[in-house]
Amino acid sequence: MRTHLRVSAAVGLTLALVAGCGSGDGADDGTVTLEFLSLAWQEESIEATQALVDQWNAEHPKVQVEYVQGDWANVHDQLLTSFMGGEAPDIFHNDASDLVDFANGGYLADLAPLLPDSLRSDIPEQSWQTTTYDGGVYGVPFLQEPRVLIANSQLLERSGVRMPTTEDPWTWAEFEEACRTLTGDTDGDGETDTYGVAWSMSEPVSQSVNLTLTTGGEMFYQDDAGDNAIRFDAAESAVAELINRQVNDDHTAPDSSLGMTGSDTLPGFFADRYAMLPLNFSYRQQVVQQAPDDFEWTVLPMPTGGAEHGLAQGVAPQTLSVSEDSDHQQAAADFVAYLTSADHVVELALGDWMLPTSETALADPALNTEEQGWRTGAEVAAELEPSPVLGVRGYWEWRDKIATPAFQNFYSGAYDLAELREELTDDGNRILDRYQR
Repeated sequence: MRTHLRVSAAVGLTLALVAGCGSGDGADDGTVTLEFLSLAWQEESIEATQALVDQWNAEHPKVQVEYVQGDWANVHDQLLTSFMGGEAPDIFHNDASDLVDFANGGYLADLAPLLPDSLRSDIPEQSWQTTTYDGGVYGVPFLQEPRVLIANSQLLERSGVRMPTTEDPWTWAEFEEACRTLTGDTDGDGETDTYGVAWSMSEPVSQSVNLTLTTGGEMFYQDDAGDNAIRFDAAESAVAELINRQVNDDHTAPDSSLGMTGSDTLPGFFADRYAMLPLNFSYRQQVVQQAPDDFEWTVLPMPTGGAEHGLAQGVAPQTLSVSEDSDHQQAAADFVAYLTSADHVVELALGDWMLPTSETALADPALNTEEQGWRTGAEVAAELEPSPVLGVRGYWEWRDKIATPAFQNFYSGAYDLAELREELTDDGNRILDRYQR
């Protein structure tokens, strides 16, 4: 749903956006107008964000914020064009994986001296690590979403498999066994009617990398000089091997889902074709909207590689940043702090069906109900770690040119593990080396 398209050409939408963008314009009466590029995209989240902008404007008559609607599909190119043209919005919404190149280019304000201590202390250090580069803080990480198992409650109950909890999650081995139990030919025609799981892999890299943390992997390592290198050893490959095994050997996951998005798998899920879907937390909204009235579902934590790893998985939070060229950086940072304060970020999290990074907000009763899996998500969120890709220059080129086709070939059975490892590391490290010269 939120895909960065790395296309170099400037598109018409970009030009339309930046043509109206200034940098903290000031009126004759001393009123400052700040432009805020928001990527809220669901109706509820757009309404919540606009309501908070209106509330700020009513409370701060001398610092007015102009809401500008952006699009996740092309935000990188919009921002790059606006930065290079000197017409960037004062405040912009993005995610942590897209900040490192902008920070290295000098386009982002260091927020460390501009944010209140109350905000700094309410967001845990592991979240701040996602937006901190070379000692500077280039964004406020405010929303995040883990990957979870969205499961058909009736199929799981009838199968007799143990229901995992955040206190006692499945190991990956238990997950594999549960998928075997849930997979079956119910009408005896020799065709599988229900698969234990459907892995949607149209975009395989983010989940493949972030889930390496469940088994103690990292993917991206730094040497003593601070240079990044890619490894794909046993800890990094364990989950990828499991997915390959489920699709190609055990047949507990269909190969037809490999080309699907998460949304594509939902009709089969509602039809009892798939018992479980590993999806981002916000997909719960689509389940609520689309599921038949009598469909029963639940949210389960992703499996773990063992007690020593807990519920760890990588995450790249959504962020709010301030442009270096803004003439009113402190006012812009004040608005960011206002929008991401605990009481306000609860509203944004509910609107986006995501989870806040704020520890105060995460404890809010509205985000800890059993209904629709909110409590499970909040408990998983406490153990999230920064995605291994954060801070890695060259990641996006590696992802698009090397990792995406390599993982797709491996999951389909066209590559063996040695071929996958060679492409990810040998070709990948050549890309990273070019960015680190």
